[in-house]
Parts: sequence; C-alpha cells; structure tokens
Amino acid sequence: MSTSTNKKVLVSRFEKAALEGFVQVPEGLGPDGLDVLSPTGTLTRVPLAEVRAVCYVREFEDGETWRKHRAFLSRPKAPGLWVRVQFRDGELLEGVMPNNLLSDPGGISLVPPDPSFQNQRIFIPREAAATVEVLGVIGSPLRRTTGKKKPVDADTQLEMFP
Repeated sequence: MSTSTNKKVLVSRFEKAALEGFVQVPEGLGPDGLDVLSPTGTLTRVPLAEVRAVCYVREFEDGETWRKHRAFLSRPKAPGLWVRVQFRDGELLEGVMPNNLLSDPGGISLVPPDPSFQNQRIFIPREAAATVEVLGVIGSPLRRTTGKKKPVDADTQLEMFP
C-alpha cells in the first residue's frame, strides 16, 4: 500500500490565473487532470491541457516566482540532465531532471535553477511542453577516471630547460 502526502503547490495555467492549494501526491495527479484543494477547502479539478507548470512551493505568498529564476547563471552542480523546456506558448525554463527519461510518463519533473528560493520542484505536463532540449549531462559516469595514471616515459617527455 503506497502512502500519500499533501504538498503545497502553485498551479500556473496558460489562459487563467494561477491556483494555490494542496495536491495529494501521487493520487492527485491523474491522466486527465489535477485535483487541487484550496486553502479554503474547495476542491478544483484542473484539466492538464490548462496546466503550464505545477510548482511545489514553500509558501503561497510570493506568487509565481518561477518566472523570475528561469535559467542557470552557470553550469548546474546537481547530478542529472540539464534541460531547457520550451512551453507551447514560447516561454523557456531550465532545470535539472533525473538521468532517466522514463521517470514519469505524465510529464517532466525537474529541480529549478534556484531550489532554495521558493520553488523546490516543478512538474510540467507533457501537453504543456513544446520541446525539451538536453543542454548537458551532469555527473556522467563516462567521465570518471579509474584513478590509474599512465606512467610518464622519460624518453618521450620534452625538457623545459636545457
């Protein structure tokens, strides 16, 4: 039996104002929509076609802060895939997602450029993304060295000073 928890979210929508509330994870996100419980106790079903992004937030007071921090200022340090998502209306957002493209069939879950700010994680439904571009692989096992270095051959090494 899986456990579920309520998470604070801010649901950014394409044509309407953002919704704040709580989503029961994982049951609240279905293939046809998102069930959002408002702080006043109203349950709203939001179709996934309307949802731009589901931001898991610390507090509700700050509004849609993900729009302020959309891109990394330098190469991210967290391991995973560094991606740029273009929404179907042309807006862009960067983030780091797990190095597993099949992690969530309903959409893309990523860590935003500044997870210490307000948004801890952002979920983007597949219907909201026009393109997803991989900018880099952070922490790739292909670049790890075994720690063994080749010995330097004295005959092939150039002398710096005569």
